[in-house]
Amino acid sequence: MAMLLTGQMTYAQTLIESVAGIAGNEVIYLSNVETGVVQEVASGNKTPMSTLRCKIFESELVNKLFLDQARIDSIKTSEATVDSRLTATMNNYVARAGSEKALEDYFKKSMVEIRADLRKSMLEQETISQVQEKITENIQITPADIKKYYNSLPKDSIPKIPAMVELSIIQLDPPDLEANKAEARQKLLNLRSRIIAGENFSALAVLYSEDPETAKRGGELGFVARGSLEKPFADAAFSLNKNGVSKIVETRYGFHIIQMIDRMGDMANVRHILIRPKVKPEETEKAINRLDSIATMIRRDSIKFAKAAIIFSSHKDSRINGGKLVKNDPSSRVTMLLLDDLDKETYVMVRDLKVGEISPPFKTTDENGNTVFRIVRLDNQTPAHIADFKTDYELLYNAALQQKRSKYYEEWIAKKIGITYIKVSDEFKTCPFANKGWLK
Repeated sequence: MAMLLTGQMTYAQTLIESVAGIAGNEVIYLSNVETGVVQEVASGNKTPMSTLRCKIFESELVNKLFLDQARIDSIKTSEATVDSRLTATMNNYVARAGSEKALEDYFKKSMVEIRADLRKSMLEQETISQVQEKITENIQITPADIKKYYNSLPKDSIPKIPAMVELSIIQLDPPDLEANKAEARQKLLNLRSRIIAGENFSALAVLYSEDPETAKRGGELGFVARGSLEKPFADAAFSLNKNGVSKIVETRYGFHIIQMIDRMGDMANVRHILIRPKVKPEETEKAINRLDSIATMIRRDSIKFAKAAIIFSSHKDSRINGGKLVKNDPSSRVTMLLLDDLDKETYVMVRDLKVGEISPPFKTTDENGNTVFRIVRLDNQTPAHIADFKTDYELLYNAALQQKRSKYYEEWIAKKIGITYIKVSDEFKTCPFANKGWLK
């Protein structure tokens, strides 16, 4: 009995020692701090280790204050909202590590554990965002506030606005696209037959897949949520048994065959081989000549650019706007684009155009990586410049709003510290905290 009690005491002491801090009902474990340190170092942070540990610990304390408030206010986040971001982040981690095995070795955890930890962290961040939105929901910014913010900036701190352009495009898909698609399907059929006959899916993915990110991993995506995949791809993948190989699946990216590696509910790890339709030289020439004719009609004013885009362009997102190109971001449908955001081919065509001019026809790839042909008109441009109150009002509005929000957060954190139970373990008590009141 004494031995059992001794074991329980040792276990309890281990648990206590692993707690780095407490804020309200929220606990910060030492392992969370150390994991944060590892992630920061992996991302290239050169801050001295002792300073980094203190900063991460205080950041965790602040986060726990927000999470404690979420508990008080009954704020909950839907787990489905983080799935797509989680998948993208995991894929980025694997790509930077070189392989899943290298990532597991680095964190000394399995992929499932790494994903679970990251998922929890992302859910917490989403919850924190909701609390922060509630704290600042009544903030208002007036033109006087923006003017005051602008005038308060030191000259060397006024934001620098990069060069931006406003473009219209007319896009043509490759001629004989259906014939090219048939060739891509046939190539995949041949590869599928080889796999069914016993050849290694991963090896063939490395050799033939046209998805460069997954090809170097043998076609493996890593565990992804069903909802984050293209629907035809997801439907085919989730109908497979373990090690099963799908029939050919078409998505906006091209044609795929898929192999199921493992599945856990609505999460699955699969391999795929992607083949895109190829464009022949004579098809390129045909498309370029067609676009050249359209551009000539526009230059001669036989047809307006906007009308030509509606009639001829295959770019669905811009044709309904008369060819006007918008930022490829659902949350920010703006027409002024950074030069650095343009693909290389479009950048080369645009950089020497004058406002109103139309480029020669050129070959490029669309947002899905497929070969297309375009002409582009430069509708407007703003050179790189120091932010001006009149011309860059929206940018300064957002900056002033963010400054005001930050001030609200700082005031809220100070008040919250004062009314919340806080416990800091001995090893962090000497940290140079940015906020006062942690040590009570």
